[in-house]
Amino acid sequence: MKWFYRIISMFMAVLFAFPLVWMLVVSIKKEGMKITSVVDWFTPPYSLSVYHEIITGTKLIQWSWNSFFIAVCVTLLTLVIAAMAGFAMSKVPFRYRMFMFFFILAGLLIPGEAILIPLYQVAKDLGILNSYMGLIFPVLASPFAIIVLKSFFDGVPNDLLESVQIDGGGIWRIFLSIMLPLTRPALVSIAILTFIGSWNNFLWPFLSVTDDNLFTLPMGIPTLMNQYTEDYVKPMVINTVASLPIMLLFLIFERQIIKGVSLSGIKG
Repeated sequence: MKWFYRIISMFMAVLFAFPLVWMLVVSIKKEGMKITSVVDWFTPPYSLSVYHEIITGTKLIQWSWNSFFIAVCVTLLTLVIAAMAGFAMSKVPFRYRMFMFFFILAGLLIPGEAILIPLYQVAKDLGILNSYMGLIFPVLASPFAIIVLKSFFDGVPNDLLESVQIDGGGIWRIFLSIMLPLTRPALVSIAILTFIGSWNNFLWPFLSVTDDNLFTLPMGIPTLMNQYTEDYVKPMVINTVASLPIMLLFLIFERQIIKGVSLSGIKG
């Protein structure tokens, strides 16, 4: 049966990889090539001239930088906020702790689209529309991240924390030196998912930004696509440039992504 599973696995791998390979190959074709069959997509001549045209003639690189900068900021700030909130609800006794937990848990039941209007009004009153702050701050609250990190913090024995307190360690030492290293799989998982979610976010930037210098890739790409409806090469170049950062991110952190998403808990 092993050979059967291997054949199925190889077939599925080829099936999922084919669109990516096709996108890369078409992106280096010469513009205006006549296509009469499937073979024509994969035959020379090849050229990188369209890459140069798109990179120098559009704001695609600027939009890529905006998406990357915003995704990094959102990821780091979300981790900080979620980690502190999860730690407080898990290990710091205070009144109404369970109420706060269920209040945050209820946030998972509310679709993001339902809060767009009040969120936009708040951002407008604060004067942060059409700015990086307006793209970053309103999306930092993540009930999912808080709940996941709280579940990991709950798995850390209280005896370990009490021993640190006996040695004179304060709450910040416990949080930074004990809790965060033990919950690294969850932190990595949330970081990856948050980064990808921010990178692909379209609706909130679409509502909060009108300056094309602040566009992110999900906003900017449709404006370019409308210009190249008669050609295949330029849209493929645009999608390739936009997809490469996420593909590289997955290849570099593949093990951490799988380990983190599995949420296997604390071992050892």
